[in-house]
Amino acid sequence: MPNPVIHFEIGCKDNAKTAKFYADLFGWTLEPYGPTTMINTGGDGGIGGHVTALSHEPHHYITVYAQVDDLQAYLSKAERLGGKTIVPPTEVPGMGHFAWLADVEGTIFGLWKPKTA
Repeated sequence: MPNPVIHFEIGCKDNAKTAKFYADLFGWTLEPYGPTTMINTGGDGGIGGHVTALSHEPHHYITVYAQVDDLQAYLSKAERLGGKTIVPPTEVPGMGHFAWLADVEGTIFGLWKPKTA
């Protein structure tokens, strides 16, 4: 099964200020969604994303998410390959679950499993 990159996340300290910056820069459409701001890039074949202000480090980051069918299986595989779990499987109510892993050099990468019907 291919695991396409399907989403990106921009971390910041000030959600509104950062979201406005990217909307003004690229003309992206923004929509509040709980504590985040969803981004519609509007491009042909482009992926959507969101801006979020965490209440803890890291504050300034960009992470991409690959869609997978089993979060824990990919986290375990990453650990066997020398990576580690940063955020275990976590629910996004009504949408699915995500997790973060760090690769062998510490780069954070996201995994996403959409909610199934």
